[in-house]
Amino acid sequence: MPLTARFSCFNDYDPDALSVEQARTFIRSQLTPLQTQERLALRSALGRILASDVIAPANVPAHDNSAMDGYALRHADLSSSGETRLRVAGTALAGQAFAGSMATGECVRIMTGAPLPVGSDVVVMQEVVEVAGDRVVIPPGQRCGQNIRRAGEDLAAGQAALTAGRLIRPAELGLIASLGCAEVSVYRRLRVAFFSTGDELCSIGTPLGCGEVYDSNRYTLFGMLRRMGCEIFDLGVVGDDPMLLDATFRQAAAAADVVISSGGVSVGEADFVKPLMTQLGEVLFWKIAMKPGRPMAFGRITAAGVGGEEGASAWLFGLPGNPVAVMVTFYAFVRDALYLLMGADPLPVVPLLPAWCSVALKKSPGRTEYQRGILSHAQGQWCVRPTGAQGSGILRSMSEANCFIVLEQDRGSVAAGETVSVQVFDGLV
Repeated sequence: MPLTARFSCFNDYDPDALSVEQARTFIRSQLTPLQTQERLALRSALGRILASDVIAPANVPAHDNSAMDGYALRHADLSSSGETRLRVAGTALAGQAFAGSMATGECVRIMTGAPLPVGSDVVVMQEVVEVAGDRVVIPPGQRCGQNIRRAGEDLAAGQAALTAGRLIRPAELGLIASLGCAEVSVYRRLRVAFFSTGDELCSIGTPLGCGEVYDSNRYTLFGMLRRMGCEIFDLGVVGDDPMLLDATFRQAAAAADVVISSGGVSVGEADFVKPLMTQLGEVLFWKIAMKPGRPMAFGRITAAGVGGEEGASAWLFGLPGNPVAVMVTFYAFVRDALYLLMGADPLPVVPLLPAWCSVALKKSPGRTEYQRGILSHAQGQWCVRPTGAQGSGILRSMSEANCFIVLEQDRGSVAAGETVSVQVFDGLV
């Protein structure tokens, strides 16, 4: 079914007035994760997506052990009404179990992680006991089973420690290593090609001509894609030439799973950019109720007739040309789409958090706004203020910010002291 027919089934579909959530929902509904897998050494898998479950080959922990430094003993040896005096029969260390046996009225000095001596069912923390030679005095109130980690408590043998779709972060690396696994199966890297369009753009290292500006979008896209672990193809700056644009779109679709272009989707742009996108596949052009980043294209294009696999196709995201709008639309739409294609389940989410706004913000209802803000902690609460001028061409507003101030579509202006939602960059960017 054509994309236009699929999306027309959505309630209140209007390509000239689409909400952020409508666009997100539709994009996600069209994408299917990659299936190609590869086997990697554990350290090489950081930032990748697991393609198969990681199964625990043995119990974790492998044996009953102490959760802290103290004394292991039998609960039955403790007095029910007062202190108990026990003889210390030996010591158990992590990696070196107590080799003897505990008689009635004895205990064992034990360190964190050491296997429990046979017969013991309580560990008393060392801070509460009194030591007198080879004797210790145990205060009343100790519970059977306290301060003990049981075999298989974290993971039972045969249980899935991690399921397919998990993003491998440092904690996942450590967990997999704790199971003794040297390799894991991951999905292959997502291939993403990107380029900028416009005769006014100049590559860095080249003197600016009259009316030219340096292209920054390819560098922000490079950074965002590299941070996500994509295999990237930078196709440079493409001028407003129909033949060059056609060849670049086809080259990108032949090489990549996803194509990202910046510029050429706004009203007033060169007339041939939109028709070219449409000729190469099926592309929807949207005006999204958001600021910045209103114009955007989404669809699928083909590389038929150009080298590589005949008929190879790729998903297309046509982003606005303004630098801040490129970053906002990438994080609002493209980031989740790429993670979905990578096989991530669940998608890595950066939540919206409440913060006190220290200044008044102007806004008209009818669109979602992403203002760049500086989040700080003052007087026992989180507060936020904008970075200053919020124009979509002012990239400095992103560099100085550490969060987005996300103002909901139906919300109007914000008075100083009101609560707003913020999305912190740490974890997003």
